[in-house]
Amino acid sequence: MQKIVPNIWCNGNAEEVGDFYASVFPTAQVAVESRYPEEGLLDFQQPLAGQPLTVGLNIAGTRIVLINAGDEFAPNPSVSFMLNFDPLLFDARESAARARLDEVWAALNAEGSILMPLQEYPFSRRYGWVQDRFGVSWQLMLSDPAGDPRPFLLPSLLYCGPAQGLAARAVDHYIEVFKEAGTEAELGMRVRYPEPDGPATTDSVMFSDFRLGDQWFTAMDSGIAQPFSFTCGMSLEVNCADQTEIDHFWDRLSAVPEAEQCGWLADLAGLSWQIVPARMGEIMQAPGAFDRMMPMKKLVIAELEGASAD
Repeated sequence: MQKIVPNIWCNGNAEEVGDFYASVFPTAQVAVESRYPEEGLLDFQQPLAGQPLTVGLNIAGTRIVLINAGDEFAPNPSVSFMLNFDPLLFDARESAARARLDEVWAALNAEGSILMPLQEYPFSRRYGWVQDRFGVSWQLMLSDPAGDPRPFLLPSLLYCGPAQGLAARAVDHYIEVFKEAGTEAELGMRVRYPEPDGPATTDSVMFSDFRLGDQWFTAMDSGIAQPFSFTCGMSLEVNCADQTEIDHFWDRLSAVPEAEQCGWLADLAGLSWQIVPARMGEIMQAPGAFDRMMPMKKLVIAELEGASAD
C-alpha cells in the first residue's frame, strides 16, 4: 500500500474530475471507492447523501484520491504534480518523451491557465506549468536521462505566502518524522537561490527533492510573492499501520490546533495532512463509524470501531 497519498478536494464533481484525468492519461485507473452514508450527515453534507465520498485515481503507479465535498476549499499551485518525462521511460527516445509531454500539456491546458509557458529553460529543454480546468496544477518537464532516476509523477510543494522561506526547515522535519517512525527517508538535491529573488533570500530553496519511504517529492520556496498558500484543497494522507503510528505522526506533525479535525492537521508550514488507519475503508464500514468520526480530532481506531479506547 502507498504510504502517502495526495488528496484533491473537489466541489461535488470528483467523478467528473477522475474521468477527465483518465482521458489525459490513457493508462490511468479511476473508480468510486466510498460513498457518503444515507443518514447521520451534518446539515451541510445532506446534499451529498449516498453520493461518492472518495474517487481513487492511479496515474503511472501513483495513487491519488479525489475527495467529493463542497466549495469550502479548492486546489491552488502551492501543491502541484510534477510530471517527469524522462526519455528512459519512453524507449530512451527524447522525441517520444517530448511528443507525449506536448500531448499531455495540450489536454491539461484546455480551459486551463498557463502559469509558466511551455518552452526551454536553463534547467530543462522543455518545461511548462499549467493549472487545469479544475484548479489542479501540473509541472511538465523533459528530464535529462543522465540524471538520477525519478518516478513519472512527483507531488511538488511550493512554500509561499505565510509559508515563505520554510521549505528547508519543513522538509528536514518531514524526513526526521518519517525516520523516527521506522520509514527510510532522505534528502536528494537541494539548491539555494544564488542571490535574493523577490521574497526569496540566499537561505531559501530554489529547488529540492526528497524521499519518504519509496516516494519522491519536490519542494521549493517561491521566488515571487504569491496570493495563496497551503490549504485543505490539496493534502497528503498518511496510511498508518496502527494506533501507535497514528499517535506518532499526529504528535510530530500537528502545529495548528484549530486545524485539527477528523484526522486532518496542519503542519508548521500550514500544509494539510490526513493521518488515518491504513484499513480506513474497512473500519468505516462499522455501523455508526461515520457519526463517531465527525467529532474527533485525532482518529482513535478503537473508538471508530465502536469499542472503548481503553
